[in-house]
Amino acid sequence: MSPDRPTEVRVEVCPPDHPDARTTMSRYAAELAARFDTGFDPSRSHVAVDAELLPPAGLLLVARLGDEPVGCGALRFVDDDTAEVKRVWVDPRVRGQGLARRLLVELEAHARDRGVRTLRLETNETLREAVALYRSSGYDEVEPFNDEPYAHHWFAKDLTPDA
Repeated sequence: MSPDRPTEVRVEVCPPDHPDARTTMSRYAAELAARFDTGFDPSRSHVAVDAELLPPAGLLLVARLGDEPVGCGALRFVDDDTAEVKRVWVDPRVRGQGLARRLLVELEAHARDRGVRTLRLETNETLREAVALYRSSGYDEVEPFNDEPYAHHWFAKDLTPDA
């Protein structure tokens, strides 16, 4: 990803209890706590728990640069037609190189493979780069579909072939 680190980034499904998954999840939560005006308390949020990130309930992707975890993203399957994108995060050291978009595209592919027709997500207004990513990736802003206390924007994307 970076000229001084020529190793290719690998994105793979990873169990949520794997050390690399734990590392990315803790760094994700720490960044939200630092960036959100009100801080971030995972116990107040609708974060997906480990059981929701294991097939068939969902899945977690971890991106690795060499042996180092540098990003993640998850799917939680709501029902046969709907899934939610959760926990998209990229290490600040490798941002700006397309990894968040790649994670989102791979999550969408996994959702399509499961027959999901609607992919949805929510995000905080502080995460302007995430809002821009979702809008530029074909997500439309929708009415709130949950009562996530940290969300200001709710998005959905139609994954059907004709959309």
